[in-house]
Amino acid sequence: MQLKPNAYRLNETVKGVETMTRFALAVLALASGVYTYLGVRGLLDGSATFVFFAAIIYSAAVSVAIYAFWSFMLRFVPLVTSGVQRLALFLTMAIGCAMIIAMSSWLNAAALAGSASLEQHMAVTLQGYAEDLDNAHANALASQSLLPDVQRAAERFAGLAADERESGALTGTTGSGSVVQLLTQMGTQMDQLAATITGSRDEVALLFEQGSARLATMRELVSTPGAIEPRSDSFQAEAVQLSAVIAALQQTDVASSVKRASADLSAGFIAPVADGGTADLANRQDQVMETVRASVAAQSAALTQAADEILANPPVEQRRFVPLSSAEAVIRYWQDFIPSWAGAISIDLLPVVLVLVLMIVNDAMRKDSESLAEAENITAAEMLRAMALFRQMEAAGIDVSTGQPRQAPAAPAEPEPIDTATVTAAAPDDATVTPIDAAQRKRTDGPRPA
Repeated sequence: MQLKPNAYRLNETVKGVETMTRFALAVLALASGVYTYLGVRGLLDGSATFVFFAAIIYSAAVSVAIYAFWSFMLRFVPLVTSGVQRLALFLTMAIGCAMIIAMSSWLNAAALAGSASLEQHMAVTLQGYAEDLDNAHANALASQSLLPDVQRAAERFAGLAADERESGALTGTTGSGSVVQLLTQMGTQMDQLAATITGSRDEVALLFEQGSARLATMRELVSTPGAIEPRSDSFQAEAVQLSAVIAALQQTDVASSVKRASADLSAGFIAPVADGGTADLANRQDQVMETVRASVAAQSAALTQAADEILANPPVEQRRFVPLSSAEAVIRYWQDFIPSWAGAISIDLLPVVLVLVLMIVNDAMRKDSESLAEAENITAAEMLRAMALFRQMEAAGIDVSTGQPRQAPAAPAEPEPIDTATVTAAAPDDATVTPIDAAQRKRTDGPRPA
């Protein structure tokens, strides 16, 4: 059997948890202020004293604002029953929540995940630098693919010159004539071009090794535990050095040099004068040199096309490391730190749950109070006060049922005067009747004598 109404029990329970509610609200406001202090401290510049007091004042203002705002919501929202007024309070609460997030929650997130977000920024930048180094190295190595073609052309010219010198394979006459001179000249130019390409190979390998060492140092700075600020400064210094290495790699690309050299083979072709002793030999030498000219032109076109394909690759854009504050890093990489954001916002907006709970409980109390009889809701003190008020109203002559003064009863009618003569005449003449003087006797009188 339920001894007390449910509304009464709910009311007593709400009063019992009121102290706990205030304590929880104060703790949440204080926690938000502490993390706000940690977040705002990284955004301020100036002396240590200035930063300390400025951060303390801002965090204290945030704590007071959060406590005051939720205190108002906890007291007023549960008491409002009108739909329009309650909707207005909900809109006000939503605006307040947005302002709390703007002034506190993102700073709380910066305090919770600031170092991790800066490490994330360095890791993303490191990945970009690694890709740039690989692309620059690939572009430099692409020029090395021209080396086999150039070497084959040099060997072919040198072989033709040797055959012409020893057996007269081209003109039919042995010896070192104009044809041998021309073929030797073309072979020498190809050898020089091959030497240029080969010489760049060692420089490319050295630069790539330096860049890899810079990347290894930057990876250590990202993963090494400790304070984030000095690591970020060292990372920036390494990034500058790595950018210089990548730029040097791009400058070692010999594709443009090969293109110019191959164009010079055809445009700068100078055939010697045929030096044959007879007109027939001179004519044959001219024919062979014309063939060599066509071969050189074809080789030049092939090398130019290969160099153009290499130069068509997009160059590596110069990358620059931009240092960020912890708050900026948290906002930029918020998707990677959703749990931290959730915790930072929950510290500030958890009282929303308390407001809704109190609102539901107060609605339940009002509903239960309307459905119960008044006698089940009245207390003993209220009963005693009601009885005393009832007696006062009775004594004052007020009708309790109507609350109006009670009407005075009508005065009884006066009896008609009795005619003594008539009564005497009507009375029988009885001598035996003795009148008793009862009116003359008093209670204090003693008995009469017989």
